[in-house]
Amino acid sequence: MTTPSLIEPGLIALDVDLGSTKDEVIRGLARIVAATGRAEAEGLAADVLEREGKAPTGMPGGFAIPHCRSAAVNTASLGFARLSTPVDFGAKDGAADIVFLIAAAASGGADHLKLLTKLARALVKQEFLDSLRAARTPDEIVALVRNVVEPTEAPAVAAASAPASTGERLSIIAITACPTGIAHTYMAADYLVNAGRELGVDVVTEPQGSTATEWVTPDQIRAAAAVIFATDVGVKSRERFAGKPVIESGVKRAIDEPRKMIEEAVAAAKDPNSRRVSGSPSAATGAAGGSAGSSLGWGKRIQQALMTGVSYMIPFVAAGGLLIALGFLFGSYQIPFVADHILGNSSILNLPSFNEITSAKDAAGNLLFAANQTSSLPHSGFLLYLGASLFKLGSLAFGFLVPALAGYIGFAIADRPGIAPGFVAGALAGYIGAGFLGGLVGGLIAGLAASWIASIKTPRWLRGLMPVIIIPLGATLVAGLLMIFVLGRPLADLTTWLGDTLNGMSGSSAVLLGVVLGLMMCFDLGGPVNKAAYLFATAGLSVSNPASMKIMAAVMAAGMVPPIAMALSTRLRPKLYTEVERENGNAAWLLGASFISEGAIPFAAADPLRVIPSMMLGGAFTGALSMGLGAASKAPHGGIFVFFAIDRFWAFLLSIVVGAIVGGVSVTVLKTLKPNRIEHELAEAELEATATA
Repeated sequence: MTTPSLIEPGLIALDVDLGSTKDEVIRGLARIVAATGRAEAEGLAADVLEREGKAPTGMPGGFAIPHCRSAAVNTASLGFARLSTPVDFGAKDGAADIVFLIAAAASGGADHLKLLTKLARALVKQEFLDSLRAARTPDEIVALVRNVVEPTEAPAVAAASAPASTGERLSIIAITACPTGIAHTYMAADYLVNAGRELGVDVVTEPQGSTATEWVTPDQIRAAAAVIFATDVGVKSRERFAGKPVIESGVKRAIDEPRKMIEEAVAAAKDPNSRRVSGSPSAATGAAGGSAGSSLGWGKRIQQALMTGVSYMIPFVAAGGLLIALGFLFGSYQIPFVADHILGNSSILNLPSFNEITSAKDAAGNLLFAANQTSSLPHSGFLLYLGASLFKLGSLAFGFLVPALAGYIGFAIADRPGIAPGFVAGALAGYIGAGFLGGLVGGLIAGLAASWIASIKTPRWLRGLMPVIIIPLGATLVAGLLMIFVLGRPLADLTTWLGDTLNGMSGSSAVLLGVVLGLMMCFDLGGPVNKAAYLFATAGLSVSNPASMKIMAAVMAAGMVPPIAMALSTRLRPKLYTEVERENGNAAWLLGASFISEGAIPFAAADPLRVIPSMMLGGAFTGALSMGLGAASKAPHGGIFVFFAIDRFWAFLLSIVVGAIVGGVSVTVLKTLKPNRIEHELAEAELEATATA
């Protein structure tokens, strides 16, 4: 069976007046598509207009590409109108006389996305637009469009980049990326290449899109005089461009102002004091050591630094916490009190005995355990040794939590020279008793000190020593002495007060804390607020502190709610969700059970105003119940799979079930209250071949 073409003469309207507003034009094009039997006009128009309300689809060059993915479409189609009177679709350079209406079926696959991306890239070329304006018949339009999106012969695969510089022309590398990695990633690259040709500059592009990235080569990087980062997301492998002059913006600016960006890059290449790419994706300082020219304010830089520190810290938490939990599994919850004795006096060839452990004494001559305290220890010497080994491995990994947090905060601010001062500041925070608060403050001081020292102009002969000796030494002294002399004790006192307050919480105050932690865990699903609550729980986790284990249980339980709640909602009312969302719902069961809050992100990104409040409500119920019922977790991660490390597991599980039901029912009700079809915005966003970033 032959797949219908995206475009045919019946979908074309030449030199017509469809109205004076974009709403009228969209409705007129929807009627044209519906007349061919490919869609239902009112439903298609409503869905396109709803999408248009989120962001205008007018583009530079006098064309517009309104679009949607809609249940009103039964055959993917391209409607086309050449307007006798141009209409404003929101482009900066004026009204549009060329309008493509891209109508995709709700169940459309990825193949159409590739075709629509080809169309979007073709529209960047002035000669293609000129051909559309010069065509005299619908058949000519069809031929032009099919030649782009449905070529009869596979064209030779084009390189992702323009030719490398010949040595006579300036070469600039441009990295482009939008959140969905479809149209604007590639359109921005093409606009920059075209602008470069007009200005006599070779622009070598690397679109980091949803398909495989074609990386620029090391030779092209060496030849480049400057780089442009036109992205709405992080640049992959940014450190490849360390030391290069850089111009940064969102991807939309490369579409709107490509010439200006090229001119700015050329100017930066000629300016020895221009901003440079650092070796770290997160660092804001230049490779030469200066921070001048950073495009981010200090507030944003500090926020990014804190998130970087938390991100690098989490593997220590996960590995260490799960190893500790396994130590409990094999050696019982009493293993922390005998682990050092077992490892110091036994080996795999000389296993400990239960009787020896029960009679062991500490340095003061006191028994490590009274007889009635050792009942949970295994009698097997191998299990005792294995449990002690796993617990000690986990404890050592967990001990890096605060130093890693501080070290990578310093790294985020000052690149590699900030790592050592940050780790030392974090270790000092642990030594002084300042906890994770000391780690946060110490890491920031270390990074800022390293960044400041790096900005000092030094003689050429001294520059080689700066990153490996001068900066780490100076920043370590500044951060370390400030922590010891000034900040350490107040932070330690604050940490102690917080711990005492939490230990004293009971009844309604504990429940209130559970509500707050639950709201935080479900607010941004892995973002800064979520990570702050998780850090608060993990940094204070101790098997000798019952309050800390209750907080850990509440945080983990609340973090499991969003994916499970969304999975439940897709089962309760599957018609509210597209096929892709229902598939995400199937996967979300396991993600939620594993304590991976990010499993709900696709749903939250598609419908934040209904999903996020519902998840927060469910998380609040879970946090309150978990604290109120006394669930306590000795493990910082693992979800239901670390059941053996959770006291009152029934309370932990009940809290999750109640929260997931509250969250799932709430989001289902909120979605049901909308009378018309629920648009699958996430899949529709993949049609960024036709949207504004």
